Amino acid sequence: MATQRNVIIFGATGDVGSAAALQAYQEGAKVSLAVRDPKKPIPRLSGIQFDKVPADLTKPETVEAAVRQTGATVAFIYVVGDGNMRPSLQALKAGGIKSIVFLSSFTIEDDIRAVPSTDFIAFRHAQVEIALEEVFGNENFVAIRPAYFSSNSLNFKEGILRGETELPNPVAEFDWISPADVGRVSGMILAHGSKENVIGLVGPEKLALKDAMSVIGDVLGKSINVIKIGEAKALKQMSDAGIPLPVANWMLDNAIRNPGASFRAPGYLEALGNVHKYTGKAPANFRQWMEENRDRFKA
Repeated sequence: MATQRNVIIFGATGDVGSAAALQAYQEGAKVSLAVRDPKKPIPRLSGIQFDKVPADLTKPETVEAAVRQTGATVAFIYVVGDGNMRPSLQALKAGGIKSIVFLSSFTIEDDIRAVPSTDFIAFRHAQVEIALEEVFGNENFVAIRPAYFSSNSLNFKEGILRGETELPNPVAEFDWISPADVGRVSGMILAHGSKENVIGLVGPEKLALKDAMSVIGDVLGKSINVIKIGEAKALKQMSDAGIPLPVANWMLDNAIRNPGASFRAPGYLEALGNVHKYTGKAPANFRQWMEENRDRFKA
């Protein structure tokens, strides 16, 4: 009989973290949630009495205290800040964590130590993987590397609501993986472990931005006009929306300068089958994700 795993989830209020918590719980793990505000409800996990403990991955002392309080030996974490998370990783280990599931990024295509700092998304995730390797060892952490989240479409919510979205490259194609699928894979590994150190995850289709807008309009029952705009205007709009400049530049790289990068990346074909491999279920396509999340596009 397998031993019940004691798991602590950081980031349980997010799409991926909440799905990871639920899946691990359904697989028989003892699950605790490390959150900044334990009194704040988590709608996606309503009806389940998870233990909540106060913790913040940017504050190592709270991390160690949370782990000791729960007795957890397995943790789910995500990147914070610029990727310099070594103090928090050391706090996790000091508290009693033996293995980690880390929400990384499919943008890491090669040696984690060769990722240039100019590749912002890949670099900061690679820095955490390097620290995990040095603090826990390769055999004691799993890096989950998803590609382009379906929820990124929420970045265009304002335009969608007014029936007109402005895009720098409407024909740029993405894989649109559901964050819930990423969470479910993570939850399975939290509960059962994995012999693999890196697991790539991509969505089941190649869908252009303009076609995604068409799907959104169809689900919402409204017409959405797509207008192509220049790079400078797109960058300003993302900045005005509160998207950090390095992230905005990365999004433009994917949309204009290097569209379809994930489809050419090493490991794409293997990643295409990994949601089914780990969960036994087919990954959700963008329309399915949109049907489940239509209320998030309301004013």
